[in-house]
Amino acid sequence: MQNTHIKLDDRIVSALERSPHFPKRNVRVEAIDGRVTLRGVVRSYYQKQMAQEVLRSIDGVAEIENELEVSWP
Repeated sequence: MQNTHIKLDDRIVSALERSPHFPKRNVRVEAIDGRVTLRGVVRSYYQKQMAQEVLRSIDGVAEIENELEVSWP
């Protein structure tokens, strides 16, 4: 079962790295049994939403908890 989590984590990180909509270094991801939690800080509500949208298309993601905080510059 643990290998499934590692593969899902890898797919999530890869998808986030390909997205140009937010700074990856400020986003942390935790995936357990298809439930993905996003944590960190982004600069806009658009970036927060786009991070979540990227994950929706990944096989194995059943639920997304978006805990990203928006911090204005």
